Amino acid sequence: MGLFDIFKKKKVELTEEQLKWNKMWELWTEEKVESPYAELLNYSGDVNSGGHDYYFECLDFEGNIKKDMSALEQILSPELNNNLKKAYQAYLTLKEKEDDEKAEEILELCDNVFYENEKEINHVLEEYASKIEL
Repeated sequence: MGLFDIFKKKKVELTEEQLKWNKMWELWTEEKVESPYAELLNYSGDVNSGGHDYYFECLDFEGNIKKDMSALEQILSPELNNNLKKAYQAYLTLKEKEDDEKAEEILELCDNVFYENEKEINHVLEEYASKIEL
């Protein structure tokens, strides 16, 4: 019996917390997560995929920047709200002048602040997920 066969036979039971976390993401893909949690999931996913500039590009394409930022303002800590606003200003600067090194540096710093505080964001999402009915 090979290692693959052993893993195939072993069933992994997810905790209720893990099941609810997975259900939250499933609901998000179906666009059934309520605001501001839907916006927080978008924000977290997009920044993790490509930084704040990627997040704003996606929102700019959809035309939802102001709406999403307003929703996030309700749920993010003051530090993360200020970080989001700084990132947005840097993004706007780069839209006007693509090779602005200072704006690029600010975006990178804002990404770092996000990553340093990602536990806070995940905690908010975990609290939301804990209330989901399975």
